[in-house]
Amino acid sequence: MSLHKAGALVALAMAAFAGAAAWAASADEAPGVIRVGTYNLRLDLAADGRNAWPHRREAVRALIERHGFDLLGTQEGLPHQIDELATLPGWAWAGAGRDDGARAGEHAALFYRPARFELMAQGHFWLSATPEQPSIGWDGRCCRRLAQWVQLRERGSGATLFVFNAHFDHEGVQARLESARLLLRRVQAIAAGQPVIVPGDFNATPQTPPMRLLQQGLRDTHAASATPPQGPPGTFNGFDPARTAQDRIDHVFVSSAWQVLSHEVLVEPSDGRHPSDHHPVRVRLRLP
Repeated sequence: MSLHKAGALVALAMAAFAGAAAWAASADEAPGVIRVGTYNLRLDLAADGRNAWPHRREAVRALIERHGFDLLGTQEGLPHQIDELATLPGWAWAGAGRDDGARAGEHAALFYRPARFELMAQGHFWLSATPEQPSIGWDGRCCRRLAQWVQLRERGSGATLFVFNAHFDHEGVQARLESARLLLRRVQAIAAGQPVIVPGDFNATPQTPPMRLLQQGLRDTHAASATPPQGPPGTFNGFDPARTAQDRIDHVFVSSAWQVLSHEVLVEPSDGRHPSDHHPVRVRLRLP
């Protein structure tokens, strides 16, 4: 065997070992418990200055590793940001760029651990009146918005579940309401009664019409948690380390099959700064 081939095999073995170690670190739970997160990464924007992605990338990566997520829905990540997170040991991902349904533009990417989950199917749709083609929805003005879904099989139990990751419009009032209506319809049609998890940045607080509509078909894990929710009342921090976040616009919804064990808004400044302008949310779920 050539030295080149031997080195490649060693590197592959080390990567596999690192992935298994990362999974072991996240699996210190009772059987059947899944740690799910949602995290708006904030796109890489040079105008953010000291808060631009190159200055906080490692803090985001460290936070994700530290909290042992099994499933993580991210929003706003540009292709290179997603690629950089995908190098974390033990992760795979599914997603598409909102500008073309391939690689262009921000992603609502879903990260999962292939050591625990097998990817069975995936897809995406635009949050608009023409969901099968790249499009801006209703009274939205600046941006196309996308929802990504996956069907996963949990390797230990053989149970299947669906995860839908969404990023609603930040300006259009009608767009948020119609996006909630469309998302519910797609959840019902695609998941067909199987267990569902819906993380996302919904740009809406719990008592607004789009969130109340989602609550008619799904459960808000903040309200359904068996233990008191932890962390600040909101999730948007605007990169201000002195600000207590008040607006809870990042949510995780679940279907009725799930037992919600805990809900936590994670606040972990690094070098006096937040890793993103949103706090991530982590929930612990058990499928009976």
